[in-house]
Amino acid sequence: MKDTEIGSLSSRLEVNITNLYQLMGKSSDVVIKELQIEENTHISLIYIDGLVDTQVLHNSILYSLQEHIPYEQLGKIEPEQKIEIIKKQILIAGDLTVIVDYNQFVHELLSGNVMLLLDGTSTALRIGLPGWEDRNVGEPSSQSVVRGPMEGFTENLRTNTALVRRKIKDSHLWLETVQIGRVTQTSVSIMYLSNIANKELVQEVKRRLNRIDTDSILESGYIEEFIQETAVTPFPTVYNSDRPDTIAAGILEGKVAILVDGTPFVLLVPTFFVAFFQSAEDYYQRADIGTLLRLVRFISFFITLLAPSMYVAITTYHQEMIPTNLVISLAAQRESVPFPAFVEALIMEMTYEILREAGVRIPKNIGQAISIVGTLVIGQAAVAAGFISSAMVIIVSLTAISSFVIPESGMSIAARMIRFLLIALAGFIGLYGILFGIFIIVLHLSSLRSFGMPYMSPLGPYNSKDLKDSIFRFPWPFLKTRPAENKTQNLFRQSTSSDEESIK
Repeated sequence: MKDTEIGSLSSRLEVNITNLYQLMGKSSDVVIKELQIEENTHISLIYIDGLVDTQVLHNSILYSLQEHIPYEQLGKIEPEQKIEIIKKQILIAGDLTVIVDYNQFVHELLSGNVMLLLDGTSTALRIGLPGWEDRNVGEPSSQSVVRGPMEGFTENLRTNTALVRRKIKDSHLWLETVQIGRVTQTSVSIMYLSNIANKELVQEVKRRLNRIDTDSILESGYIEEFIQETAVTPFPTVYNSDRPDTIAAGILEGKVAILVDGTPFVLLVPTFFVAFFQSAEDYYQRADIGTLLRLVRFISFFITLLAPSMYVAITTYHQEMIPTNLVISLAAQRESVPFPAFVEALIMEMTYEILREAGVRIPKNIGQAISIVGTLVIGQAAVAAGFISSAMVIIVSLTAISSFVIPESGMSIAARMIRFLLIALAGFIGLYGILFGIFIIVLHLSSLRSFGMPYMSPLGPYNSKDLKDSIFRFPWPFLKTRPAENKTQNLFRQSTSSDEESIK
């Protein structure tokens, strides 16, 4: 029997329980506790074992039902009114909701609530007692900082929303939740400041979420692919983070956060290219330190993107650009190498990607040993055997280290993907191929949009006011306005009336 075949709850208790058994196949974790509160009135408490707080259920709910029931009052009223008496006078739980729809009844049951059914009534009472095992709030794993909060999101949606509300104690911080996924019925919430976020942006986020029609949503990556502007790009157009302070900062700038139950990674839209090189720590250090760190990240991005291809192009086609002593040294190293620089670079890059992936999948207790074997033993043995040159090992190692400097892994992965294309272009036509590849990349970046906003803002289209918090980070007294591209309702985050008049 499908849940769509039943519209509303029956007034007969045994019919509702029979329907539930048929729907869930008599699953062993479905617990039904039957109670008799008077001669002709029966109650059933239904819950999923492992999803509710059974200690509170036994100590509070069952105790209230068995010890504090006004039998005389219940015996004189109609069955449909008994549920209200139980809700208002008997149960001490705070989260109580009356439900009449059978589909909603099943959804609330599977969401970790206790459902109370009373014989003779066609309504159920939802008692919110979630109690499954959760991972404690710990340090973020993907975007760690030296200075700043050391707390990260967990897999519990309510814990994550609470972490954001701890940062933003404002009544305008609105939270809206929908269920997405025909089978998983995953709770997906959006958070935004109603007096700052662009209303059209909020409506667009809701529209894209509502049009998702799929069986399952198991992680925020599912949502990201459904709502992104285009899938034909290696660059991420939706920002994700497991840091509450990063998400709170984005919301304060007028962005919309999308939280998915079951994952610690929260999405933030819209986003821009420069945002992937910014870290929460930039705002906790002095402005000069924050600016230096950002410049280091941009330089590291270009090293990650261009270092192997530049080596291939120069050593293959443009040796005249290298000092004579270095040319002689490189020639001596490559004398015994049987492959051209292009093939050598591809082999080394693929070897590095294999080692990187192995380091992620391998058990942690032997992962360090594998990394040492991969970097030292294999590399040194390959050089000694004349399979690759020492210079190529240095280039690939520098490239690998630089890729870890980028705070957001999505942009690092994009650079790694594009790097292979640039190596191929450099192997065929040298520096001209690299310039052609860069030209195509810049054109592609300029064409991208994130929820209608230019991806390269404030660099293209150019906006001088927003440059103070992009590549550079000006001191806080100068950051008086929010990014103009977000088109927020309130542009000013710290200003006086004279400042507003001068900007106008």
